Amino acid sequence: MGEILVGTCSWTDRALVGSSWYPAGRRDAEGRLRHYAERFPVVEADSTYYGLPSVRTSELWARRTPDGFVFDVKAFSLLTGHPTRPAALPPGLPADVRSPKALDEVWRRFADGVRPLREAGRLGAVLFQFPPWLRPGARARDVLAECAARTAGWPVCVEFRHPDWWRDEERRATTAELLRSHGFSAVAVDMHPSLPSTVPPVTPVTSPGLAVVRFHGRSPAWGTGSKEDRFRHEYADEELREWLPRVRALAGRTERVHVLFNNCCADAAVRAATRMRELLRDGA
Repeated sequence: MGEILVGTCSWTDRALVGSSWYPAGRRDAEGRLRHYAERFPVVEADSTYYGLPSVRTSELWARRTPDGFVFDVKAFSLLTGHPTRPAALPPGLPADVRSPKALDEVWRRFADGVRPLREAGRLGAVLFQFPPWLRPGARARDVLAECAARTAGWPVCVEFRHPDWWRDEERRATTAELLRSHGFSAVAVDMHPSLPSTVPPVTPVTSPGLAVVRFHGRSPAWGTGSKEDRFRHEYADEELREWLPRVRALAGRTERVHVLFNNCCADAAVRAATRMRELLRDGA
């Protein structure tokens, strides 16, 4: 049976920092991370989606966390085809930021930024969350092939946002084999079950080392409204229990499972993660 690590998709989210979860005296950058790492064994670093990670920051993250703690690092937005703020880009890039020369430099800086985590044994995976426009097809296969070439030797997990990737048994088998051919771990998701953009809660295993489950919450405002509207959800026990046999089945087929909560409204994610650990521990 593989190890199951439960945590959240951020420890610096503004809503969490503004809640009462971090005690007085532990609300600075170092204190927050140490407080979090004393309570959970894994976290997703989502700040690396909005800005390239720095070597210094990764060194501090490694230094401030105990042995065995791991970070899943979200890939920078430009590397997954998302819109990217000009202010988030390093200076001196060509005007066409998607040109081969510009992308080479961005990939280099991203690799440098995560290297301290890799060297310290703190890198759980790099998460490539692709946008809804990336549908199955030749273009997507090319994108994944380039990603594999750029990340050779890295632990990588992939989340698709378009539901066609997992729409039926035939497509699921094709998608799983594509990820498996690149050594990528598939990301399973929990979200509102009946929206047009809903990705079904399938749990394929495409890498023997890692499987990932991300709980986005079940807000009907997914894809619309403010960030708070999209992620506002309090997981009930019965919703978490739906996932217990799936998570345990993943652990039976992989060395490690990361279960991460992304319902980042106030302290909802840390409370859901805590409850999920209790249910898994108690055999509920």
